[in-house]
Amino acid sequence: MNFLDGFKEHSYALLRIISGYLFLWHGTQKFLNFPVPGPGELNALMTLGGGIEIVGGLLILIGLFTRVAAFICSGTMAVAYWVFHAPHGNPIFPMVNNGELAVMYTFVFLYIAARGPGIWSVDSARS
Repeated sequence: MNFLDGFKEHSYALLRIISGYLFLWHGTQKFLNFPVPGPGELNALMTLGGGIEIVGGLLILIGLFTRVAAFICSGTMAVAYWVFHAPHGNPIFPMVNNGELAVMYTFVFLYIAARGPGIWSVDSARS
C-alpha cells in the first residue's frame, strides 16, 4: 500500500486546509447564523468558542501561526466536549452525546499542532 507515499505532504495539507475550512463555519454559524442557524443566544463560553472557531479556523486554513492556532483549537474542542457533550450521555461513547465531531476536531487539531503547517501554507512560504 505504498502507492500513496508520494502524496503524504499533499494529503496532510488537504487535511489541514479542509479542517480549518470546516471549523471556520462553526464560528460563523454562531455569530452570523450562516450557513445554517446557530444555537441561539450565546453565553460567554460559546462566544469565546465561536471567536476561536473563526480566527483559529482561518489561521489553520491558510497555515499561519499553524501550531499555536491548532493547539488552541484542540483545547477548545476538548472543553466543548466535556462541557457541552459529555454531561448529556455516557462520556465514554461520544456517539451517545453527539460529541463525535468535537472529539475528532480535538485530535485532528492536536496532530496539526504537533506536525506543523506543511506545504501550501503561509508559514512555509515565510520560512
